[in-house]
Amino acid sequence: MEYNTKIKTSNYQPIKRILVATPTLGRVRMEWVAARYGQIIPTNWGMVQYTQYMNSFIPIRYTIADAQNIIVKEALANQFEWLLLIEDDTMPPPDGFIKVNQHMKNDVPVVSGLYYTKSNPSEPLIYRGRGTSFYDDWKLGDQVWADGVPTGFLLINCRLLKTMWDDSPEYMAGDVKTRRVFDNPEKVWFDEETGSFNTTTGTSDLEWCTRVIDGDYLSKSGFGKIGKKKYPFLVDTSILCRHITPDGEIFPK
Repeated sequence: MEYNTKIKTSNYQPIKRILVATPTLGRVRMEWVAARYGQIIPTNWGMVQYTQYMNSFIPIRYTIADAQNIIVKEALANQFEWLLLIEDDTMPPPDGFIKVNQHMKNDVPVVSGLYYTKSNPSEPLIYRGRGTSFYDDWKLGDQVWADGVPTGFLLINCRLLKTMWDDSPEYMAGDVKTRRVFDNPEKVWFDEETGSFNTTTGTSDLEWCTRVIDGDYLSKSGFGKIGKKKYPFLVDTSILCRHITPDGEIFPK
């Protein structure tokens, strides 16, 4: 008796619901590894992991903004619904992904976890306004609305990123052509009145938040109700992340 083997390949394509991405220099603490890869994964979760290490052709590390822009390109090219940025000095709690999953169902376009500066005393990275220090009128576990959040543990709807991508200039990040969705706000200019050179510096996260608000990108991407808010970014303070230094010091203490 003869038997013929037939192979049937399914045409089913998994839903690309969320891309979990980490811009990194490639050196992380064991504590970070344990926190990141010890996450409880929600059932029936369509997740892909992406780690941006360094330029493939020359031994120069990407800046945070360049790595973020390469990650955005990856998320949009593969038509993910959500992007979760986790930086390599941020240790999320074990149930971080469970809470992220709930926020994805609520369809809030930008949600940040809570973490603190690497300083003594350590300050929460929640901002309302610029030049006004941190915002602290909340209790742990609250859902807090802000106009400035960090990218250490940040969930972003890709509809928002696509709208910003289409409105961003192309540039080369090392060997990769991408678009400047995120930017390092470093500027130098000459003041003719005083005859002096001036410089400004900042971080890509607050620059991105300001751009989202000033460009009305939330409304343009279909989140009109939230786009009208004075403070359109949600911080879930129950997602308490630890901030860790290369030598293992953890904040807040």
